[in-house]
Amino acid sequence: MRIAVAGAGAMGSRFGWTLRHAGNDVVLIDSWNENIQEVRKNGVSAEIDGKTSTEQMSIFSPEEIKDNNLSVDLIIILTKSMGLADMLANIQPIIGKNTYVLCLINGLGHVDTLKEYVDEDHIIMGVTMVATNMLGPGRIKFEGGGATEIQPLNENGQKEVEQIISTFQSAGLETRYSENVIYSIWRKACLNGVLNPTDALLETNNVGFAKGPDAKALTQSIVDEFISVAKKEGITLDREEILNHIEEAFSVPHYPSMYQDLIKNHRLTEIDYINGAVWKKGQKYGVATPYNACITVLVHTKEVLMNAK
Repeated sequence: MRIAVAGAGAMGSRFGWTLRHAGNDVVLIDSWNENIQEVRKNGVSAEIDGKTSTEQMSIFSPEEIKDNNLSVDLIIILTKSMGLADMLANIQPIIGKNTYVLCLINGLGHVDTLKEYVDEDHIIMGVTMVATNMLGPGRIKFEGGGATEIQPLNENGQKEVEQIISTFQSAGLETRYSENVIYSIWRKACLNGVLNPTDALLETNNVGFAKGPDAKALTQSIVDEFISVAKKEGITLDREEILNHIEEAFSVPHYPSMYQDLIKNHRLTEIDYINGAVWKKGQKYGVATPYNACITVLVHTKEVLMNAK
């Protein structure tokens, strides 16, 4: 399968490395110049269980795509949420009539953006629990496994999704067909809405946040607002299951992507597509979301203080 991975950060590099390692033809697309130059020179280096392995593959900036006669079967979108529209606009030349686009981005509200650039019959939505750390340009560290679930936006794409699942599984990526991927996206958004901003604001990992005397109470308040807003969109979230799911993550000393972006690399975060999205939707539906509003404001303030770009 000829695959392009749009967004070669931690997660995009991991998916690209894994699929290339299994023998697939993989092309990376990224906007980080230092990353592009390192991958072109030395490939993608992955640290796995204390050992390092490197895979060579082509990498382009989004602007270079139009100058390359690429044809791909699948595009995996793993950009930052705020870069989705620009990425899709730039890679239009490789979104052919038979190309499927799989979106694995964290956060809410991406379907409408995808529909502006991709035929609805060729959009696949997904969510992944794989955890990866970006050590530097061209360098990643696998942090355990995790399942990925995907579902076509239009059920006409079921056959193609099953083929993608087979390709992923053959590469060692635990993947399954989702019966309700939108629910799963909201479920993960709850996890991200609790751990990503709090770890970034406190400059700690999941274990550090959980040590706070009121961490569970804050978690419940954030999640309850997600649940109230999701209900307005016809999605009934299982509160007990989601809280248990988040509590399991409290024991994992993982530094989430928002921490890596803001604290390590002084980059802007995806807060507007997680807690900020709940705040915005709450205003639309007349649902109070004070915890998510406060967290969004605090993260944006920290972006200013960290001179994030």
